[in-house]
Amino acid sequence: MTLTLRSSISFIIQKETRFLKTYDDVSTTLTFAKMKPYFHLKAKSSLQVAHTFKSEVNINEKYEKVHAPSIVHSNHDGSKRVPVFVMLPLDTVTMGGNLNKPRAMNASLMALKSAGVEGVMVDVWWGLVEKDGPLKYNWEAYAELVQMVQKLGLKIQVVMSFHQCGGNVGDSCSVPLPPWVMEEISKNPDIVYTDRSGRRNPEYISLGCDSVPVLKGRTPLQVYADYMRSFRDRFSDYLGSVISEVQVGMGPCGELRYPSYPESNGTWKFPGIGEFQCYDKYMKASLAAAAEAIGKKEWGKGGPHDSGQYKQFPEDTGFFRKDGTWNSEYGQFFLGWYSGKLLEHGEKILVSAKEIFQTSGVKLSGKIAGIHWHYRSRSHAAELTAGYYNTRHTDGYLPIAKMFANHDVVFNFTCMEMKDREQPDHADCSPEGLVHQVKTATRKARIELAGENALERYDAGGYAQVLSTSMSDSSSGLAAFTYLRMNKKLFEGDNWRHLVNFVRNMSEGGRRQRLPDSDSRGSDIYVGHIKKTKEHKQEVKAVAV
Repeated sequence: MTLTLRSSISFIIQKETRFLKTYDDVSTTLTFAKMKPYFHLKAKSSLQVAHTFKSEVNINEKYEKVHAPSIVHSNHDGSKRVPVFVMLPLDTVTMGGNLNKPRAMNASLMALKSAGVEGVMVDVWWGLVEKDGPLKYNWEAYAELVQMVQKLGLKIQVVMSFHQCGGNVGDSCSVPLPPWVMEEISKNPDIVYTDRSGRRNPEYISLGCDSVPVLKGRTPLQVYADYMRSFRDRFSDYLGSVISEVQVGMGPCGELRYPSYPESNGTWKFPGIGEFQCYDKYMKASLAAAAEAIGKKEWGKGGPHDSGQYKQFPEDTGFFRKDGTWNSEYGQFFLGWYSGKLLEHGEKILVSAKEIFQTSGVKLSGKIAGIHWHYRSRSHAAELTAGYYNTRHTDGYLPIAKMFANHDVVFNFTCMEMKDREQPDHADCSPEGLVHQVKTATRKARIELAGENALERYDAGGYAQVLSTSMSDSSSGLAAFTYLRMNKKLFEGDNWRHLVNFVRNMSEGGRRQRLPDSDSRGSDIYVGHIKKTKEHKQEVKAVAV
């Protein structure tokens, strides 16, 4: 199949066109809607959309007036612009350490530029960069990508991805941890997270051994710091300009959480409560020490014995049910310790990141998972197993927001596209309630909130929900939004038109609600293979990345 790029902006110079003619790897057809140039557009008004919903969480419904986050771009008339970024494919860099399909990537980036996006986001995989051995880094493929982005006038957000790719929602490829790390795991399996049944999870190194030299003489924290420092030195000329943000990975999927709901091998299935991940020897030692410190030695023998299994519901368990032991003295102790260890882990990594990047001009961000299932239950079981101590009586996101604020870190949150009414009744979901709670926490902590969609969405309804969340009437909207993800489907027909409309709405402060009919008619743009059609028009061929 072929890609047909259509736009009213001719951004391909003749030299580039000749170069792309030689590219023969063609896989699909894309049609872009016609767009008017608006890279220097000045929005004239801001439509602030407020939506209401029901939530059973006891949170303060009164909005607090604070200054708008500095990252939000304001036009001369006061309307706010929310920059939109697009996530690149997970396999943007191949296992061989090369940029995947660079000519097709260049064509796709050109198209995104024509749509008015601010830039792109890419995972910088630990398993690829430091694959050849400790302190042996290969940044060259990422350097090629950054230079490509720079030439097109885009920006890039980079994720320090210290986790494996594969086994979770949306994972389309496999990138394990570095081979030398996997070798250490085989020698000492306790350096990865472990559940009550002894199942090991190699997605991410257990935070229990953060300060133990388990990686060939270095601690995990030292390894992460060395990696970030090497990245800073290699890309110093781009930091703060082309590279606008460094998102610091702090757990599975790059999120600050425990791997409590792994999909690999059918271990977990939505909307299961998940399981606590505190059974490696380092976590068990920490729990025992915490229990002994308060004179409750018997509480340190392990996690709750009645917390159920991955696929169960809260009411199936003694710990998470409505009147369960989650709210007992023991439950409060355990959940405080479990969530506290996660918060401590995140802070240690962010302290290091701040020291490394503090003079670079780049923003730092951290990602929190949008665990919206069982949110309406009293215990919020799925959040608890992931490490967020968020219940009917406890706010689990304000402590995280305050910790981020201490280090000037942007709070990045998912599930911005979801509506309560779209979720199955039996799952007790409330993504809207969760987003509202997180917005309240970040507002209280006075930090910037950025958003992502949790699942791939191409429909106007999903975009409208993000827009509604972004344009808040309490000056607590989004500082930026990163769309998941660039692939061939994104560029198809209405999908592309919806993206263009969405980017324009975000650019204009939400004032525009639909793309004019005049912008739905395309004009030709020539990228890749060129040949005459029966209508004597030229078509573009490129590969969807």
